[in-house]
Amino acid sequence: MQSSYDEAFERDMGCTEAEWLGWLPAAIGACAWRREGHHAVVEVPPGRLALRWAAQPPRVIALMRMPVLRVHFAFSGLDAAQRYAFMRRFDLYMQRGGG
Repeated sequence: MQSSYDEAFERDMGCTEAEWLGWLPAAIGACAWRREGHHAVVEVPPGRLALRWAAQPPRVIALMRMPVLRVHFAFSGLDAAQRYAFMRRFDLYMQRGGG
C-alpha cells in the first residue's frame, strides 16, 4: 500500500468496466457519488474525487489475457492526510487475489 497519494494520478486496474462499477460503491463507502458515462464524481468531504476510466488493450502473458482499465484519479479540496485515508479504504476494497 502506498504511503501518500498525489492530487492527481493514473492507475491501470486489472478488471473490466463492469467489474470496476460493481466494486466502486463498496470502495467509496458512504460517500455520495454520481456517474456520467466513463466519469464519476465522489463527494469526499470536505472535497471531492473525480474519476475517469477507459478500457485498454488486454495484457497478454503466454496464454493468459488480463483486462486493463486505466483510471485517472483527481482530488480537489483534500489535504494529503485526507487523500491517504480515503485511498487506504479504496485500495483495500479494490484488492484482489493473494495480496
